[in-house]
Amino acid sequence: MPHFLEDLEAGQSFVSPGRTITEADVVSFAAWTGDNNQVHTDAEFAKSTRYGQRIVHGMLGASLCLGLISRTGVFEGSAVALLGIDGWTFEKPVFIGDTLTCAVEILSTRLTSSGTTGIVERRVILRNQHGETVQSGRMDLMVLTRAAALG
Repeated sequence: MPHFLEDLEAGQSFVSPGRTITEADVVSFAAWTGDNNQVHTDAEFAKSTRYGQRIVHGMLGASLCLGLISRTGVFEGSAVALLGIDGWTFEKPVFIGDTLTCAVEILSTRLTSSGTTGIVERRVILRNQHGETVQSGRMDLMVLTRAAALG
């Protein structure tokens, strides 16, 4: 069920279902971005790195957040535009086989001058199966008001 501006307030949080990162995810991401860095794509090379195995592309994790947030249903049907990604940090590596969830914390909301949309400031946290934060930052969003959506 979509949440419109009136349904959101500072302090609310939502957590997505989990998703396990597969070999196919990494291969596909490398193919369509052209990022074939050995640390992502060469298992033998990666054995000699500090992690001893391949790591998932950082931007794959950030991109996955958007899909995981979508799975909550909170912003489906109310989102107008992603306004930016700010202060994004890559705190721990993500590995093939990790299961990730995404938490969204509402920091603030405000009505825009149009009166039909609002700005939702959100902190987004990507966590692995151990509950460790692997990535986090701001992903602010413009959403519809209920009247604009139904009108």
